[in-house]
Amino acid sequence: MFEELYEVQRRYEELAYRMTTPGAAADAAGYARLMRDYKELTPLIETWQRYRGLQAEIAEEEQALEQEQDPAFTDMVQQELRKNRETLSVLEENLRVLLLPRDADDDKSIIMEIRAGTGGEEAALFARDLYRMYTMYAARRGWGCETVSASETELGGLKEIVFSIEGAGVYSRLKFESGAHRVQRVPQTEAQGRIQTSAATVAVMPEAEEVELELDPRDLRIDTFRASGAGGQHINKTSSAIRVTHLPTGLVVECQDQRSQRENRDRALKVLRSRLLQQKQQAYDQEYNARRQSQVGSGDRSERIRTYNFPQGRLTDHRIGLTIYRLDEVLDGDLDLVVEPLLLADREEKLKQQSGAGQG
Repeated sequence: MFEELYEVQRRYEELAYRMTTPGAAADAAGYARLMRDYKELTPLIETWQRYRGLQAEIAEEEQALEQEQDPAFTDMVQQELRKNRETLSVLEENLRVLLLPRDADDDKSIIMEIRAGTGGEEAALFARDLYRMYTMYAARRGWGCETVSASETELGGLKEIVFSIEGAGVYSRLKFESGAHRVQRVPQTEAQGRIQTSAATVAVMPEAEEVELELDPRDLRIDTFRASGAGGQHINKTSSAIRVTHLPTGLVVECQDQRSQRENRDRALKVLRSRLLQQKQQAYDQEYNARRQSQVGSGDRSERIRTYNFPQGRLTDHRIGLTIYRLDEVLDGDLDLVVEPLLLADREEKLKQQSGAGQG
């Protein structure tokens, strides 16, 4: 069982050797790839080594039972053997999970975009609520958030906001948030007390590294302008805001949240790289898209993935049929109430596919 892991361990040892060879760190991009591959394999190899060690220990205990005649010693060994067999079963299941195909982007930070959809001002207020939910969730997990650009309404809603969430494994936990989020509640602007249905869209993109996608300066047009706040307030006297246009694709990114022109430029380029990398992946990686279309849904922005019903305090994720009546807690940042079931459903689907492939 798990014969393929002998080859994986050889690969792991080779990576360790290559990282310690003289001059390995001179190639920064190559060394970063080695480190990333080594780090990705470490949980699998550590579990595999524990599994093999426990197998050897169980074999010794079974051999001891065949030879030992002392009842007290035999009872002690049998108890230890039962315990080790239970642990071995757990490790075996962990190995199956660790061997499941995973997104190469799972360990990355993300760029998140939230846009108000149908529903006018109420949709913008809901977009603000979603932004608050994600930033509070990030704070719970110790991740950092930075705004790239935001367009506010007079009532404090958000027409759109682009921001980064940085930390280990952010994409793995938030990748299923992409899609249309629907809200049902009585709007602040509704005098008659009628429930209205509005929507906002969320896009989640893994943050692209410079080594993954290099931008040709000749393909970029960079314009500067004066930053301003909501409703034209807080006008900046210097042209620190940046607008970057990628000429081959027509993609435009603006950033005005940072204090200096250079900071805004760097952050705008980071968002542009992530958008271009996402386009590139969607264009040729059919397998990647097929995984998105598994039980937890495709993540396409046009797909309605979730409903937030305020009168009933109910949240429903339509992809896995999850309904919980803890809406306030989720909106206050306890998003794991939804994330964990999504991750579990994704894992079970992959295990099912793996089992089917093995039987085939």
